[in-house]
Amino acid sequence: MGEPLDSREQQVVEVIDRLEGVYPEPEISLNFDTRLELLIAVVLSAQCTDERVNKVTADLFEKYHSAEDYANADVDDIADDIDSITYYNSKAGYIHDACEQIIAEHDGEVPDTMSELTDLPGVGRKTANVVLQHGHDITEGIVVDTHVQRISRRLGITEEERPEKIETDLMSVVPEEHWKEYTHWLISHGRDTCTARNPDCSDCVLEDICPSSKLDHDTDLADGSAW
Repeated sequence: MGEPLDSREQQVVEVIDRLEGVYPEPEISLNFDTRLELLIAVVLSAQCTDERVNKVTADLFEKYHSAEDYANADVDDIADDIDSITYYNSKAGYIHDACEQIIAEHDGEVPDTMSELTDLPGVGRKTANVVLQHGHDITEGIVVDTHVQRISRRLGITEEERPEKIETDLMSVVPEEHWKEYTHWLISHGRDTCTARNPDCSDCVLEDICPSSKLDHDTDLADGSAW
């Protein structure tokens, strides 16, 4: 017989059970066909909506098809192609330089390890986790975006504030077989119900087990900084 669950583990089990019922087949909302397209889409998605990214990449992926295409392009041209994306100048540089490194060190293929991915310009653990999970079918951690960060704190699952510490904390209580889906369940719930500024607690499937539901939602509850 296994060890009894602590209060946080019990909370996670209940949250997963309820959200899985609402979102039985959660999926990534970024559009891509290749690992390189996935990598670029995730880099572009930092502090930008997936909807906006998908609009931009619809044309971007028609123009650039390989790491060589991005590496051989002028950074200013890439910036012009993504200029409706937040921080487009910085992201254009990251994409260009990352593709140069992918060519030089990985034969033009997107690497499949956390260390190699996070060694690429503009790629942190969040981006690397997404690429590993959805590009290589490898799950080494939990993707912590602003929805996961906000809702995990509101639900009392973690008290950590920074994404890296939140990920480590979540990995200690979320069953490993749910690490990938946990992110998508919370993203879907965050978009539909538990928004940053106006959470709809009256219509929330988690209302009765959420310690933040009784608080004043006129403020941004337990919301950490964005990536």
